[in-house]
Amino acid sequence: RPAVSIGLIKQSTANPLDLKRGLVEMLPRLEAELPEGMRMTIANDTTVFIERSIDAVFSTIWEAVLLVAAVCLFFLRNWRAMLVPLVTIPVSLVGAFTLMLVFGFSINTLTLLALVLAIGLVVDDAIVVLENIYRHIEEGMAPLAAAFKGAREIGFAVVAMTITLAAVYAPVAFMTGRTGKLFTEFALTLAGAVIVSGFVALTLSPMMCSKLLRHEPRHGPIYNGIERFLSWLTEGYRGVLKLALSARWLVMLVFAAVAGSSVWLMGQLKNELAPLEDRGRVIGMFTGPEGATLDYMARYAEEIERIYAGLPEVDRYLVIAGNPTVSQGISFVGFSDWAERERKAGEIAAELQPKLRAVPGVNAFPILPASLGQSVRSRPVSFVVSTSESYDELARVADAFLDAMRDNPGFVSPDTDLKLTMPELAVEVDRDRAADLGVAVDVIGRTLESMLGGRQVTRYKQDAEQYDVIVQVAADARRDPRDIRDIYVRARNGDMVPLTSVVKVSERVAPRELNHFGQRRSVTISANLAPDYALGEALQWMDDTAARILPPGYSTDYDGQSREFKTSSQSLALVFLLALAFIYLVLAAQFESFRDPFIIMLTVPLSMAGALGALWLTGGTLNVYSQIGLVTLVGLITKHGILIVEFANQLREQGRALRDAVVEASVLRLRPILMTTGAMVLGSVPLALATGAGAESRQQIGWVIVGGLLIGTFFTLFVVPTVYTLLARRERTEVGSEVHLRSANQPEVAG
Repeated sequence: RPAVSIGLIKQSTANPLDLKRGLVEMLPRLEAELPEGMRMTIANDTTVFIERSIDAVFSTIWEAVLLVAAVCLFFLRNWRAMLVPLVTIPVSLVGAFTLMLVFGFSINTLTLLALVLAIGLVVDDAIVVLENIYRHIEEGMAPLAAAFKGAREIGFAVVAMTITLAAVYAPVAFMTGRTGKLFTEFALTLAGAVIVSGFVALTLSPMMCSKLLRHEPRHGPIYNGIERFLSWLTEGYRGVLKLALSARWLVMLVFAAVAGSSVWLMGQLKNELAPLEDRGRVIGMFTGPEGATLDYMARYAEEIERIYAGLPEVDRYLVIAGNPTVSQGISFVGFSDWAERERKAGEIAAELQPKLRAVPGVNAFPILPASLGQSVRSRPVSFVVSTSESYDELARVADAFLDAMRDNPGFVSPDTDLKLTMPELAVEVDRDRAADLGVAVDVIGRTLESMLGGRQVTRYKQDAEQYDVIVQVAADARRDPRDIRDIYVRARNGDMVPLTSVVKVSERVAPRELNHFGQRRSVTISANLAPDYALGEALQWMDDTAARILPPGYSTDYDGQSREFKTSSQSLALVFLLALAFIYLVLAAQFESFRDPFIIMLTVPLSMAGALGALWLTGGTLNVYSQIGLVTLVGLITKHGILIVEFANQLREQGRALRDAVVEASVLRLRPILMTTGAMVLGSVPLALATGAGAESRQQIGWVIVGGLLIGTFFTLFVVPTVYTLLARRERTEVGSEVHLRSANQPEVAG
């Protein structure tokens, strides 16, 4: 049905959900004032996706809390002990919300995503402290003394882990561009939660342990059964580790193979700016031939409407003909709720693609809205070709480019913004003839404006309403260029003179618009992408084709989503390198060594292989979400190495031999490593298995954490001890041996 569309655009500081609620409350009052037979409804609503995605993330938070609690209960088998790490979650989240308030952040999908990850992260430090204290209590030490001793033993490692994980996000906070602004809130929110959790782990957690925990001389069958399994696992690990240390060259060979596989996996993964999300709607674009009228576009718009009406998932649609220019149109297609349909928006768009292309007379295609807030008209590929040559020559080169793109099935509906075929009527005034007939040139111009273009001449009021009076020839009298013969102008003497006697009318074509890029003539080549064709592949193909097709004197650049993809990829690569450098420097300062941080950071390539392998197996890509997940993984996986290396150093300072110290440290730290890994992995599983609004982005970062931690932790338990025996400083062993030897040779003094 015919409609008038009214758009509501929020101010920069406004909450779109508040705007939606205010509109819904106001709609009944507005509709009551409309004339009979008219109704008012919401045809295109972008806040539905925001609302559903935030609800989904809140659900994920509760799922993560329950899974983390299950991990703690399994390893500790004590309800009171389980409370110690769980209390860290609300305290850390409150601290994170406080920092968000200070920095002026909002509760959005990215900050909530940071809080989901924080649930698994913030319990890590408390688990490490709790496990160490709980071990001393089970050995018979008094709870208060165990709290002091356990916190003192593990305090350095907790500080190192907290600062390391917070430091990994420091480079992210300084990213620029759209992605930088988006992920700055994510990084600072997560870093704030981690810092608060470290403080809680060294203060509140030991105090709660001293009050809640006590030695249990006897345990139930469930406790004993799980304890036997964990003891078997620990002793099995001890035996396998000793074998690994006896064949260190084999361990290093496996390390090289696993680390090298990450390079191979990096080449296998596709690159894109962000995964296409199911936002519950599709944007339809259609373009007619140059010079098409509004009636022409409206006729084909009705055909497009019938296509939309035939899809069972379509809940509403709004089709606008003649926007933004007369020969263009746009449509907004809303789908039913995510829980009420089986197909995703991408699958529906794939069905729409051939149906829209089959509409004769227009070039129509669907677009999935971009994930990072770009314009609805923005297409993934936006490739700019610039030159100092003429526009005719530039158009010839652009057409050759389009022919090559049409042969590539990865591109959908390629097009350019250089249109040199817009029909126009050129009206040339014969000034001499007009002067002879006494017709002024301005009268000719005003006549053409009034009769063909329309001109407002006055206003009048009736019944408290004001109306514009517009002079214009009826539409059926100005459809053909020959209709100009029926227009007359008034000469100075009052005679009516045929317009054709003073003007010459000719039909010709002209450019619709002439664009420049970098002060040079340019054409922008744009296209959509097939579902299995990533943006990174597409831009690489465009670069290769440009090198083959473009003659000398031409240059290329990117615009829109393509430019953002290139800049974000470069900045994220720099962020990753800076994160590695920050962590190394922080660890070097804390350990007062350059070797120990190097040993710890060998865990990073192992976790990268697991993360990239998980993405490859699940069909993921390298995008801003998965790359931020990789940065997070750097801080997570180094925690295991910190625990082993720090405890091995402590044992060596007590006089233990190098090999014995690293074996004992690895075995004693096995349980907290498994607990923290289990908490973080299960806390990320709801992200990896997410469904509903925005699930595609959450799945990417979830699989990175799950795969990276599982594979990285397994190999870390053998690689770090092996490399420690190869690279660790010998001074501690030598000093310890010397002290032990001296005490053995000196006679005992009785007294």
